Amino acid sequence: MPLVLVHVKNEESILGEVDEMPNPDDTLIIIKNPRRRDGKDVHYLDIAVTTVIYPYERVNFVELLPGAEEEEIVSFIRE
Repeated sequence: MPLVLVHVKNEESILGEVDEMPNPDDTLIIIKNPRRRDGKDVHYLDIAVTTVIYPYERVNFVELLPGAEEEEIVSFIRE
């Protein structure tokens, strides 16, 4: 699942996963496992919430972060 950082208007940014990359035609974004960037709970969400839907009119922009599979870089090492 791609990891995203969603910058919501007048709120702290939300870190979470999305099932697929956002498309330009989308009108909302669905975020799974929402949390603050430091991993703490979002203060205005219930503790049991696992999925949040934001309309794009409430979103300033979305950052796509590298996932675990993208961080694994294989390169040639000379011994």
